[in-house]
Amino acid sequence: MQLAQAFLAGLARLISGASVRWVGCEPDTCQRIYFANHTSHLDVLVVWSSLPHEVRELTKPVAAKDYWDGGVVRRYIARNIFDALLIDRTNVKVHNNPVNMLLDAIGDKYSLIVFPEGGRNTGTEIGEFKSGLYYLCKKRPDLEAVPVYIDNMNRVLPRGEFLPVPLLSLITFGPPLWLEANESKAAFLHRAREAVRSLQTR
Repeated sequence: MQLAQAFLAGLARLISGASVRWVGCEPDTCQRIYFANHTSHLDVLVVWSSLPHEVRELTKPVAAKDYWDGGVVRRYIARNIFDALLIDRTNVKVHNNPVNMLLDAIGDKYSLIVFPEGGRNTGTEIGEFKSGLYYLCKKRPDLEAVPVYIDNMNRVLPRGEFLPVPLLSLITFGPPLWLEANESKAAFLHRAREAVRSLQTR
């Protein structure tokens, strides 16, 4: 399985032409929530593959079940190679919130990759963040929340396309943040969104 993971990570980097920057943050095996903008179905794979091997092994991507369960190959890759946590976006309710499931899955060992916009954004502006990131950080305030900006992936695999177009992309990891005492949900999500946006110009 490690060989398959290494092959998939190398293939993702080759297809996306991704270069990686760490700004105010270094790779670490400590538990983290990596949260990124979302423009392509390849985002989850590219962010995962951008992590060093020892970090990647301890990181579970969160992905849309409707896409990654949509075919035998994608399902196998998601479930058996990069061990994604698949979320049914059409069935997220107050009584069926995936936050507890995600926290149970990572325990005291694994990190997460999440996309707080909740879906792909085809525009140039990052969409408003959904509340999941806030509740993850509220229930696990010890976790570092690391912003990630993905540049150019919407051109590598545009919406509606099935085959990626090899282009150069850039993945930037920024300084971690934490939910502050008495910080409201709206204030935290705004601050988190701005943390991702700020990586565009660095």
